[in-house]
Amino acid sequence: MRSHHVERDGDVVAVRVLIVDDHGPFRLWAGKVLRAGGMDVVGEAETGAGAVELAVELRPDVVLLDVRLPDLDGFAVCRRLDEAGIAVVLCSSRDYGERAAGTPALGFLPKERLSAGELRRLLG
Repeated sequence: MRSHHVERDGDVVAVRVLIVDDHGPFRLWAGKVLRAGGMDVVGEAETGAGAVELAVELRPDVVLLDVRLPDLDGFAVCRRLDEAGIAVVLCSSRDYGERAAGTPALGFLPKERLSAGELRRLLG
């Protein structure tokens, strides 16, 4: 599994996050919350296919991935991203915590608890 440090060349840098959710208002809100917490939102996607494509291109430190997407199941996207060596934190307004535990995701974060601190906690 990839390292989830936020250091590069001895310097502490912002965690680079790709937000994947099919609801634009949530992506906007999540981006504001994470940026306010010192994270670097490097991109957004609204579909599973878009998530895989952007994640491979941008190589974020973590993908904040909604479980319910219009084209692909978030769990399937999580497995694809893990195969590409990209860390994932699953996120939903529904409780998928138990099901998420059986995936390669670093963890599950309910949308209402999203914060830079919670995301950093899951990154270890």
